[in-house]
Amino acid sequence: MDIVSRLETTRSQTLRYFELSEDQLARRYAPGKWPVQFLLHHLADAETVLFDRIRRAISEPRQVLWAFDQDAWATGLDYATMPLEVSRRIYEAVRAGVILHARRHYEAHGHREFVHSETGIRTLKDEFDKVAAHNEHHLAQIERALAGA
Repeated sequence: MDIVSRLETTRSQTLRYFELSEDQLARRYAPGKWPVQFLLHHLADAETVLFDRIRRAISEPRQVLWAFDQDAWATGLDYATMPLEVSRRIYEAVRAGVILHARRHYEAHGHREFVHSETGIRTLKDEFDKVAAHNEHHLAQIERALAGA
Protein backbone atom coordinates (compact mmCIF):
# COMPACT_ATOMS: atom_id res chain seq x y z
CA MET A 1 0.00 0.00 0.00
CA ASP A 2 1.43 3.40 -0.91
CA ILE A 3 1.93 6.15 1.65
CA VAL A 4 -1.11 8.21 0.65
CA SER A 5 -3.37 5.17 0.91
CA ARG A 6 -1.97 4.32 4.34
CA LEU A 7 -2.52 7.88 5.53
CA GLU A 8 -6.06 7.98 4.18
CA THR A 9 -6.91 4.58 5.64
CA THR A 10 -5.60 5.40 9.11
CA ARG A 11 -7.37 8.77 9.01
CA SER A 12 -10.71 7.12 8.26
CA GLN A 13 -10.21 4.48 10.95
CA THR A 14 -9.11 7.02 13.55
CA LEU A 15 -11.93 9.50 12.96
CA ARG A 16 -14.52 6.80 13.77
CA TYR A 17 -13.07 6.41 17.26
CA PHE A 18 -13.70 10.05 18.16
CA GLU A 19 -17.41 9.11 18.20
CA LEU A 20 -17.13 6.43 20.91
CA SER A 21 -19.17 6.48 24.11
CA GLU A 22 -17.71 7.71 27.39
CA ASP A 23 -17.43 4.10 28.56
CA GLN A 24 -15.51 3.08 25.45
CA LEU A 25 -13.25 6.15 25.65
CA ALA A 26 -12.31 5.16 29.22
CA ARG A 27 -11.14 1.66 28.26
CA ARG A 28 -7.46 0.78 28.36
CA TYR A 29 -5.60 -1.76 26.24
CA ALA A 30 -3.57 -2.87 29.28
CA PRO A 31 -3.45 -2.02 32.99
CA GLY A 32 -1.72 1.28 33.65
CA LYS A 33 -1.80 2.35 29.99
CA TRP A 34 -3.56 5.37 28.57
CA PRO A 35 -7.32 5.13 27.98
CA VAL A 36 -8.64 5.43 24.43
CA GLN A 37 -9.49 9.10 25.06
CA PHE A 38 -5.83 9.88 25.81
CA LEU A 39 -4.67 7.92 22.77
CA LEU A 40 -6.90 10.05 20.55
CA HIS A 41 -5.61 13.29 22.08
CA HIS A 42 -2.07 11.97 21.66
CA LEU A 43 -2.66 11.16 17.99
CA ALA A 44 -3.80 14.74 17.37
CA ASP A 45 -0.81 16.19 19.21
CA ALA A 46 1.73 13.85 17.64
CA GLU A 47 0.27 14.63 14.23
CA THR A 48 1.01 18.33 14.77
CA VAL A 49 4.60 17.60 15.81
CA LEU A 50 5.26 15.24 12.92
CA PHE A 51 3.64 17.63 10.44
CA ASP A 52 5.89 20.43 11.71
CA ARG A 53 8.91 18.20 11.09
CA ILE A 54 7.66 17.37 7.58
CA ARG A 55 7.18 21.03 6.69
CA ARG A 56 10.58 21.95 8.09
CA ALA A 57 12.29 19.12 6.20
CA ILE A 58 10.66 20.39 3.00
CA SER A 59 11.42 24.05 3.66
CA GLU A 60 14.59 24.02 5.77
CA PRO A 61 16.42 20.72 5.20
CA ARG A 62 19.17 19.55 7.57
CA GLN A 63 17.78 21.35 10.62
CA VAL A 64 17.90 19.78 14.07
CA LEU A 65 14.32 18.98 15.08
CA TRP A 66 13.52 18.10 18.66
CA ALA A 67 11.77 15.12 20.14
CA PHE A 68 8.72 15.73 22.30
CA ASP A 69 7.77 14.21 25.64
CA GLN A 70 4.35 12.65 25.11
CA ASP A 71 3.71 12.19 28.82
CA ALA A 72 4.50 15.85 29.52
CA TRP A 73 2.05 16.84 26.79
CA ALA A 74 -0.66 14.58 28.25
CA THR A 75 -0.17 16.18 31.66
CA GLY A 76 0.45 19.76 30.57
CA LEU A 77 -2.46 19.81 28.13
CA ASP A 78 -4.66 17.93 30.62
CA TYR A 79 -5.93 15.14 28.39
CA ALA A 80 -8.48 14.21 31.07
CA THR A 81 -10.45 17.44 30.54
CA MET A 82 -9.45 18.45 27.00
CA PRO A 83 -12.51 18.46 24.72
CA LEU A 84 -12.22 15.50 22.37
CA GLU A 85 -13.91 17.46 19.57
CA VAL A 86 -11.01 19.92 19.54
CA SER A 87 -8.50 17.10 19.11
CA ARG A 88 -10.65 15.55 16.40
CA ARG A 89 -10.65 18.78 14.40
CA ILE A 90 -6.90 19.23 14.88
CA TYR A 91 -6.21 15.65 13.81
CA GLU A 92 -8.44 15.89 10.74
CA ALA A 93 -7.06 19.23 9.56
CA VAL A 94 -3.42 18.36 10.11
CA ARG A 95 -3.82 14.95 8.46
CA ALA A 96 -5.22 16.74 5.38
CA GLY A 97 -1.98 18.74 5.25
CA VAL A 98 0.15 15.63 5.72
CA ILE A 99 -1.65 13.90 2.84
CA LEU A 100 -1.28 16.94 0.59
CA HIS A 101 2.46 17.10 1.20
CA ALA A 102 2.87 13.33 0.90
CA ARG A 103 1.36 13.54 -2.59
CA ARG A 104 3.68 16.40 -3.52
CA HIS A 105 6.91 15.42 -1.81
CA TYR A 106 7.14 11.73 -0.82
CA GLU A 107 8.63 10.56 -4.11
CA ALA A 108 9.99 13.85 -5.46
CA HIS A 109 11.78 15.05 -2.33
CA GLY A 110 11.68 12.12 0.07
CA HIS A 111 15.46 12.09 0.24
CA ARG A 112 15.59 15.46 2.02
CA GLU A 113 17.11 15.10 5.45
CA PHE A 114 16.75 16.54 8.91
CA VAL A 115 18.43 15.69 12.17
CA HIS A 116 16.19 14.29 14.89
CA SER A 117 17.45 15.25 18.33
CA GLU A 118 17.34 11.64 19.58
CA THR A 119 17.57 9.36 16.53
CA GLY A 120 19.91 11.31 14.26
CA ILE A 121 19.60 11.76 10.52
CA ARG A 122 16.18 11.00 9.08
CA THR A 123 14.61 11.64 5.70
CA LEU A 124 11.34 13.18 4.69
CA LYS A 125 10.18 9.73 3.54
CA ASP A 126 11.06 8.37 6.98
CA GLU A 127 8.83 10.98 8.61
CA PHE A 128 5.86 10.34 6.33
CA ASP A 129 6.25 6.63 7.04
CA LYS A 130 6.44 7.38 10.76
CA VAL A 131 3.12 9.26 10.64
CA ALA A 132 1.40 6.21 9.15
CA ALA A 133 3.15 3.65 11.37
CA HIS A 134 2.55 5.69 14.52
CA ASN A 135 -1.15 5.94 13.72
CA GLU A 136 -1.37 2.21 12.91
CA HIS A 137 0.34 1.39 16.22
CA HIS A 138 -2.17 3.38 18.25
CA LEU A 139 -5.13 2.09 16.24
CA ALA A 140 -4.08 -1.42 17.26
CA GLN A 141 -4.00 -0.32 20.92
CA ILE A 142 -7.48 1.19 20.61
CA GLU A 143 -8.80 -1.97 19.00
CA ARG A 144 -7.31 -4.06 21.84
CA ALA A 145 -8.90 -1.75 24.42
CA LEU A 146 -12.32 -2.05 22.81
CA ALA A 147 -12.06 -5.81 22.31
CA GLY A 148 -10.94 -6.43 25.87
CA ALA A 149 -13.84 -4.82 27.63
